[in-house]
Amino acid sequence: MISAPDGAPRFKNPSVAGRREREKRASEPPRHGLEGSVAGVVEFRVVLTVPDFDEAVALYRDALGLEQLADWSGETGRVVLLSAGRATIELFDDTQAALVDTIEAGSRVSGTVRFAFEVSDSEETARRLVAAGAVEVAPPVTPPWGGRNARVQAPDGMQLTLFTGE
Repeated sequence: MISAPDGAPRFKNPSVAGRREREKRASEPPRHGLEGSVAGVVEFRVVLTVPDFDEAVALYRDALGLEQLADWSGETGRVVLLSAGRATIELFDDTQAALVDTIEAGSRVSGTVRFAFEVSDSEETARRLVAAGAVEVAPPVTPPWGGRNARVQAPDGMQLTLFTGE
């Protein structure tokens, strides 16, 4: 079982944690989208099934620094919940995906899903991830829209863009 960092809540039953979270949300005022309309989506959660659980935890929690919110591991399987900050979905067509891949990695290399994390220092974060088992896809670049981007591939095959604003 993965040891939770100090202060991370541990729930033995995911349904208990889910019920507590729903109760907490029910007492909050409605959340609004960018245009001020009431949003129907309360949380966006990406679930990754990984071939090496310990390696994935070492990369995403320990090297990337995502905060562990819960550990629901038990006899039936292993699961941790990590906070990745604010979530958005960026939709690309094939032409835009090819352009971004070409800028960040030199050619079209990512699949239909690529994670992008805004971090305080994309180059240092990329070095930490590589030390934790990721593979550098391409050296860091300054894209036309500014900032600094680095591209790595996690051991589970997921491509990660690490970007730092201007």
